[in-house]
Amino acid sequence: MTSTDLAALRPRLPSPLQEIEDDRFSRRGVRLSLKRDDLIHPDLVGNKWRKLAPNLAAAAGRPILTFGGAYSNHLRATAAAGRLLGLPTIGVVRGDELADRPLNPSLARCTADGMRLRFIDRSTYRRKTERSVLEGVLRAAGAEDAYVVPEGGSNTLAVRGCQALGEELRGQADVIAAACGTGGTFAGLTAGLAPGQRALGIPVLKGGFLTAEIERLQREAFEGRRGDWTLDDRFHFGGYARTTPELDAFAEDFEGRHGVGVERLYVAKLLYGLVALAEEGAFTTGSRLVAVITGAPFPC
Repeated sequence: MTSTDLAALRPRLPSPLQEIEDDRFSRRGVRLSLKRDDLIHPDLVGNKWRKLAPNLAAAAGRPILTFGGAYSNHLRATAAAGRLLGLPTIGVVRGDELADRPLNPSLARCTADGMRLRFIDRSTYRRKTERSVLEGVLRAAGAEDAYVVPEGGSNTLAVRGCQALGEELRGQADVIAAACGTGGTFAGLTAGLAPGQRALGIPVLKGGFLTAEIERLQREAFEGRRGDWTLDDRFHFGGYARTTPELDAFAEDFEGRHGVGVERLYVAKLLYGLVALAEEGAFTTGSRLVAVITGAPFPC
């Protein structure tokens, strides 16, 4: 696998920056734009392209084994990449009880794209980064030679790949906001921004662990913390893959206002959080705010 092979997929880079008129921001004197990473590639949407592309190149044609939950956007993107590039893919799914249930639409898409799924119990899954556990997973999958991509795709290569996202936004905004899952996109984004720009992360998981994880990713990729950034963990709506009627109603309203599809697991929580923060007066009058649209709604 080479950069030329990836270029043949014709990613749309840099992704478009779309300013929108929304009275919830404009009445506060804030200009809102959407960084449309959801338009980079129809199958490798948003931050998935930025994180996967360098890992696909590093895999050099070997099978790819990676990890995720039952609704993982990362698993879907990895499976799609395997189909497009002719690479075998193996998805290790959290929860062995799921093996006896019908596949949900997300996992069904993975198998349709050629990914082999393996379900492991949640206790083992939590220890998946331990050498002995990982070696056992590879043996059980018959893929000892596979290139391993971590859950969410967040490793050093991915973080450096996401640095370009920040670089594309230099001079375009005062505050750049993004939803955070495993932290890799945000760790790279903040490293690419110019001095004077501030990044705001909205975690979609509860637990308050992400600051330390982002700092770790930045140390490994850049030898230290990079960028001016903070997290606001009030908008996870109960945790990953959790939504509420209130969040669904908000997303539907945003779609109706602006004609932009709102992915529920990440993007809806980001946009909801930004509206709430604007109402709190968190953004200064005259500031330019960019929301990074890291994913598109999954058609069931």
